[in-house]
Amino acid sequence: MEVNLVCVGTLKEKYLREAADEYKKRLSRFCKLNIIELAESEPKKEKALINKTLRGFVIALCVEGKKYTSEQFTEVVEKTSLKNSKITFVIGSSEGLDEEIKRAADLQLSFSDMTFPHQLMRIIFLEQLYRVFTIMNNIKYHK
Repeated sequence: MEVNLVCVGTLKEKYLREAADEYKKRLSRFCKLNIIELAESEPKKEKALINKTLRGFVIALCVEGKKYTSEQFTEVVEKTSLKNSKITFVIGSSEGLDEEIKRAADLQLSFSDMTFPHQLMRIIFLEQLYRVFTIMNNIKYHK
């Protein structure tokens, strides 16, 4: 399975880059993970750049999205992977995602009603994606 993670903005702090690299390494045994970083810019330009990267089943991460338990999120990824060889997740900038991108997504996903820095959200997402694959493969990690 190919998983694309489209992120607006880069990881500036070393500790965040190290965490992302660790999860990328862990995920490499389960999927082909492509992290696509787009430069933060004015909203119209960001929207155009994001639209160019969308492939397969698209999931937009936004506070208005549907919330799942880790087990439910695993089911979503599992069912989606049966119909689509590519899944693209999109994390917006500190300004969030454009409404058109949210509407165009196949699914809107929320991790919480709280707001997280978009750089930290990338790490949280990668951890949850790793958790999904360990659940799918019956690997002891999720409790």
